[in-house]
Amino acid sequence: MKAAQFEYMKPATLAQALQTLAGAGGQAKLMAGSQSLGPMLNLRLARPAQVLDVSRLNELRSVDLVQGRVRVGASVTHAEIEDGRFELLRGHPVQEMAARIAYRSVRNRGTVGGSLAHADPAADWVLAARALNAQVEICAFEQAPRLINMQDFMLAAYTTVLGEGEVITALHLPVLSEQARWGYYKFCRKTGEFAEASCAAYFEPVSATAQIVVGALDGAPVALEALASAVARSGVVAASDAAIDAAIRENIDQLDTLGRRMAAAAVTRCLKQAFGAHA
Repeated sequence: MKAAQFEYMKPATLAQALQTLAGAGGQAKLMAGSQSLGPMLNLRLARPAQVLDVSRLNELRSVDLVQGRVRVGASVTHAEIEDGRFELLRGHPVQEMAARIAYRSVRNRGTVGGSLAHADPAADWVLAARALNAQVEICAFEQAPRLINMQDFMLAAYTTVLGEGEVITALHLPVLSEQARWGYYKFCRKTGEFAEASCAAYFEPVSATAQIVVGALDGAPVALEALASAVARSGVVAASDAAIDAAIRENIDQLDTLGRRMAAAAVTRCLKQAFGAHA
């Protein structure tokens, strides 16, 4: 199929994009990498009157250190992070994660903000951002930017707190200390496809942060808080097969037997990455 007719616009500034979006009455869509919106347009699942291309706006394409956190512009692509284009993200956990998103052709175009806004439950950024206690920066026309904790941002599959006229402008990530431990594991039917089961883990002694988060569910990622606290206190020995299975059963009721086994295996392998020889 072909997309329904729409007006293509390329705003010169973020302010212009926000103003146009605010005046569109819900009939405009933003486009950055178009890896999600493009197929939806062609299948006519989305029929906006206007498409605003924000892929090259300078305000959305920088990576800076802001108040002790790494601010990643929403139109930064997965490939740019993978390739180490931005010094602040070299060696950061998201560099390795970005390198495993879909295929290189998708990573060349797909953006951080686009992935978060689309909120596919099996996507990589919604899981990694949740485990890292990231914050999503949101802007609207003539309003001050606001920060939303990632745990509050995604409400359900393809559903977020974004209101009409609001735009993701950046993702705020923590700066990791040398003591931080990180793991990310996902099962895919073949390389490049969406995950069937996934897990991200983040332990940061400096900030007393402990996260084990399971993704690729029916909705938003789910944190295994008690298990993460036990691992933070006692080490990875606390994450026995029985403890992992119990945590999944207690926190995630949507999985069948196979789903629980796959999720448990993802948690086990994720923690092995995080703790290496200690796992």
